[in-house]
Amino acid sequence: MCGRYTLTRSDRNSLATELGVPADHLRDYTPRYNAAPMQRLFIVISEYENRKIVPARWGLVNRWAKDNSRASQCINAKAETLEVRPSFRDAFKKRRCVVPADGFYEWTGPKNARRPMWIHRADGNLILFAGLYEDWFPEKERPETTFTIITCEPNPLMRPIHNRMPVILDNRAADDWMNPTEAEPLSLKRLLIPAADDVLLAQPASPLANSVKNDGPELLVAT
Repeated sequence: MCGRYTLTRSDRNSLATELGVPADHLRDYTPRYNAAPMQRLFIVISEYENRKIVPARWGLVNRWAKDNSRASQCINAKAETLEVRPSFRDAFKKRRCVVPADGFYEWTGPKNARRPMWIHRADGNLILFAGLYEDWFPEKERPETTFTIITCEPNPLMRPIHNRMPVILDNRAADDWMNPTEAEPLSLKRLLIPAADDVLLAQPASPLANSVKNDGPELLVAT
C-alpha cells in the first residue's frame, strides 16, 4: 500500500516546470514531508490536453456517497480490480489523475519497533503515482475532490518491505493515463505495473515519520 508520501521541492516555479503546469497553479504550494490520508493535498489532471492542478483530499469518496465515512478505506486501489470494484469503477473509466511526490514511506521491523523507510527515485526526479479522483458533495453545491493512489505487485526492491507498491508512471505514461478521451480505459491497465528494478532507492528515515503531526525535513534523517 501507500499510506504516506513526500513532496519536498522548495521552489514552486521549478516544481511547476517539472509537472508541466503554469506556476500560478502552485501559488498555495508548501513542501510536505509527511503527507497523510484525509489531508488536503493536490493532484494533476488533464483538461483540454493541458495539465491542471486540482486541490484534493486523500481518500476517495464516491459522488453518490452520503458521507465520507469510508474515505480512510479508499486511500489505495488495487490495479488488478479497478474495473470491477464499485468504489473505483466509474473513476477508472472517466476520472484518472496522477499524484505528484518525490518519495513515500513504508515501515519494516516488528510491531513494537516499526522503522520507516523513505523510498525515492535514484535519480532524484519526481514520482508520479497513478491515481483516480471523484467529486462528492459534503454540502449542497459545494463539491470536494478526493483521490486514491493505485497499487500493484511489488518489484524486487519493495518485496522485502511490503507486498504492494504504488504504481509509478513516467511523463509519457502519465499523459496517456490522464487522457479523459481514452475510448478504451481497459487498455490503460498495461501501465499499472511495478517500477523497474533500478528506478527506486530505499533509505532509513527518522521515527518522527511515525506521527502525522510531524512534517519537516528532519523526518528524512535517520537517527
